[in-house]
Amino acid sequence: MKSISIVTPCYNEEANVKEVYAQVKAVIEQLGNYSYEHIFIDNASKDNTLMLLKELAAVDPNVKIIANSRNFGHIRSPYHALLQASGDAVILLVADLQDPPKMIKDFVEKWEEGYKVVLGVKTESEESFLMFGVRKMYYNFINRVSEIELTKNNTGFGLYDKQIIQILREIDDPYPYFRGLISDIGFPSYKIEYLQPQRKRGITKNNFYTLYDIAMLGITNHSKIPLRLAAMLGFAMSAISFLVAIVYLLAKLIFWNYFSVGLAPLVIGLFFFSSVQLFFIGIIGEYIGSIHTQVLKRPLVVEKERINFIKDHDINK
Repeated sequence: MKSISIVTPCYNEEANVKEVYAQVKAVIEQLGNYSYEHIFIDNASKDNTLMLLKELAAVDPNVKIIANSRNFGHIRSPYHALLQASGDAVILLVADLQDPPKMIKDFVEKWEEGYKVVLGVKTESEESFLMFGVRKMYYNFINRVSEIELTKNNTGFGLYDKQIIQILREIDDPYPYFRGLISDIGFPSYKIEYLQPQRKRGITKNNFYTLYDIAMLGITNHSKIPLRLAAMLGFAMSAISFLVAIVYLLAKLIFWNYFSVGLAPLVIGLFFFSSVQLFFIGIIGEYIGSIHTQVLKRPLVVEKERINFIKDHDINK
């Protein structure tokens, strides 16, 4: 009997964990001849999420819990849980039900056909039109600058064969851009389009900083174009500045009594070049920060406790 691991990261999702558990269990029962585990990784929730998960685990041994010692963020915690999965196929599914659990059936069907990666691609969304548009622009931008082709409109929701998970374990990245790593590994993927439903309970845990963090992580991990653009733009602007200086000099010599240089071009030019410099210093800082994170080599998370894991089957323990 093949086994399927469902991985669900949680942070303050007391309104949703029981519902996502029930929906996943119903889908797995419909599939039939599969065993499964549902791994919830709780990122030090401040509400009753962990307590509710423990209640589920007490009555259903298929529910496994990893409780983090603190909040390790939206990048490291889900990735750590994926590496702990023991199934022949591993499915990443968020707790807020914006990843429809009913799609598990479609993922497994395509996996049985031979695809080692099956991805859910949200072509439409019931979320804010503005936010969906901004996300779409980002995916288009990062695909243009990336050294590899990334999957647009995929948040990580999908199925990954155990071979893919083993490769991820060997990569040992302390701050991974998961979506990029899947594309970088290079196995052909099957993409299933879906409409992303609106969150019905609770509030999103994403904010400007978390979205900016993952956006910059995608750029710094998979593109050197911003760094090279700084060098090329610097050369081009220095050449333009030199030509403008020559033009101003000639104009002053020819029209000595009528041509006034004025302070406006000087002030505008100063602010323009200063802002461009600050922008690219910031870009360089992002790359340095990424290198710094890699050099520190800190663990993805520190676990406070595990529930319903069998010691012989613990991964990386």
